[in-house]
Amino acid sequence: MPGLRDRAIIVGLGNPGPKYELTRHNAGFLLVDQVATETGIALSREKFKSILGVGSWCGLSLVLLKPLTFMNLSGQAVVPALGFFDVDPTQTILVHDDVDLPWGDVRVKIDGGHGGHKGLRSIFELSGRRDFLRVRIGVGRPRHGSMSDFVLDTFSKQEWEWAPHVFDRARDACRLLIEQGSVAAMNAINGLPPLGLSSD
Repeated sequence: MPGLRDRAIIVGLGNPGPKYELTRHNAGFLLVDQVATETGIALSREKFKSILGVGSWCGLSLVLLKPLTFMNLSGQAVVPALGFFDVDPTQTILVHDDVDLPWGDVRVKIDGGHGGHKGLRSIFELSGRRDFLRVRIGVGRPRHGSMSDFVLDTFSKQEWEWAPHVFDRARDACRLLIEQGSVAAMNAINGLPPLGLSSD
């Protein structure tokens, strides 16, 4: 399958503000920040209830988007941006944390349900579509305590030691989606073992 054409959007899901900056739920934001740094795309514009940047990557026009709506209202940012840039969900990569995967596991997915992820749920409901490209960054589940507290907590010291490698793999997943398409990306990424240690 060929890669994406003309223009793509990478949407990192997360919550705005310094309080949430290094939390597990902000894995999508952290990945977009990394791609912005590596590509030289400045995240300097505020539009569509988001901070965004426009540039190019892998020979493609690329929009990087971080919704500022808070997670459960992500669709209010993403859907208007897709309309403005005339980008279909099949050209849109949603990067998000996933508690159903262990820490350090990265998977590429197309379509499917939201799995209880409130950011995905908002986007699916407001767009009426589910056929987005997705890069899932595993954060694991808590051994005790509430799931909400867990995802809104910062990465542990052990997790953070492996974070650069995990986000490099997530970046590679995005690049493969853009350059070679979903089948090649899934074949290259989904069979790799998780990186680092399991979540505490």
